[in-house]
Amino acid sequence: MNRGIVTALSAIGIAQGLKILTHKSVTGKWEWKPIFQTGGMPSSHSAGVASLATYVAANRGTRHIETALAVVFGSIVMYDAQGIRRHTGEIAQLVNDLEDHFEAISGDFPSLEYVKQEHELKEVLGHQPAEVLAGGLFGILLGLMSAKVEDKRGE
Repeated sequence: MNRGIVTALSAIGIAQGLKILTHKSVTGKWEWKPIFQTGGMPSSHSAGVASLATYVAANRGTRHIETALAVVFGSIVMYDAQGIRRHTGEIAQLVNDLEDHFEAISGDFPSLEYVKQEHELKEVLGHQPAEVLAGGLFGILLGLMSAKVEDKRGE
């Protein structure tokens, strides 16, 4: 199997698993939900793309086109995770809060005909910059380790 794919998917899976530990350290409660959610510490998106870019760079060199592709597309993913996706989550939180306010005042205005949504919008979509950085650093470490393991097996 392609070791780059295995490295990236492993980084994503391990980072998702680490979210259980970081959730425990923040809330004091053990929960499995964070492993299936977007957002949180560390960013699994960042871990995956950073591990792939690092693995490719370690094997092909920094001047190779595959390294350039992995770094550029990885940078876009990391920027998007902490930018657009995070802001979308913040907007969702505002919309959910606004709906709560509409529900509160609808009793005073019967003609408003307010109908509550069945489900709130998902608020945790993206990452804080520190979460992206942590995922990226974890990915770099895993990418280097994967390349070293492959080098030792090739000797």
